[in-house]
Amino acid sequence: MDTATAEIQEIRALNVRTRILAFVELTKPRIAFMLVLTSAAGFYIGTKGSFDFALFANAMIGIALLAFGVATLNQYIERRTDALMERTARRPLPTGKILPLEALVFGILQCAVAELYLYVLVNPLTAVLGSIVIIGYVFLYTPLKTRTSASTAIGAIPGAMPPLMGWTAASNEITIGAWALFVLLFLWQFPHFLAIAWMYREQYAKAGILMLPVVEPEGKITARQIVLFTIMLVAVSLSPFFLGFAGVIYLVGASILGIWFLLESIQTARAKSVEKARRLLMVSVLYLPLIFGLLVLDHQ
Repeated sequence: MDTATAEIQEIRALNVRTRILAFVELTKPRIAFMLVLTSAAGFYIGTKGSFDFALFANAMIGIALLAFGVATLNQYIERRTDALMERTARRPLPTGKILPLEALVFGILQCAVAELYLYVLVNPLTAVLGSIVIIGYVFLYTPLKTRTSASTAIGAIPGAMPPLMGWTAASNEITIGAWALFVLLFLWQFPHFLAIAWMYREQYAKAGILMLPVVEPEGKITARQIVLFTIMLVAVSLSPFFLGFAGVIYLVGASILGIWFLLESIQTARAKSVEKARRLLMVSVLYLPLIFGLLVLDHQ
């Protein structure tokens, strides 16, 4: 019996519930949920006139499917490097709960359905932005992670698309307000992912993934970038008020959240410790829904 046949038999032996949960895990539902939240905020803020609930539902379904598909294809491509890192070794592909071909087909189908769904039931512009997400994340960012530390910046472009897609889903146009939300999420990703990279730099190094803390172990450039991008994030986060689509409550709240984020970034940069990086990661995860929530609550 060859290895491939043995793998197939082992997978068939798994019960249905285990298999379903494995496919769900492939889609990274928690990350997708966060992306859909920012898309929903973008849709609400980008809406002109009455709120179209049917269009909103269709946009969120399409964007969620796209997030699921991209996450699945990401894990398909990274299945070998995932097996080398403790934090990812228990994912469905490294553990053999799902065959690579199954993941590939599943991911392609989700992306194809998402694009068709967005094109037909939302609008072509949002579907085009979705295709940029697929190209940028699956075909550029993921393969480049083992080739250059610049992959973080490249991946931040498709990673910042959700609120822009939400905006275009509602208005079918890209305005300066839409770009403000895009840049906000783009900048947020740097302290967030650099914190993760610092925490797991040894595992990344073992897997050959060239995150900045792997390329530059002393952490000086990493520390500077964490603080620099957080400063830029704080500045951009105030732009909705000055662009006229958020009020004073948002301005005050965004300032408080920004100062909190910046203080944590400075402490992490100074300490260069796993403990501080983990705290910064937690703060970044809390910051994102809070800033977008404020934006929705005090939208003008």
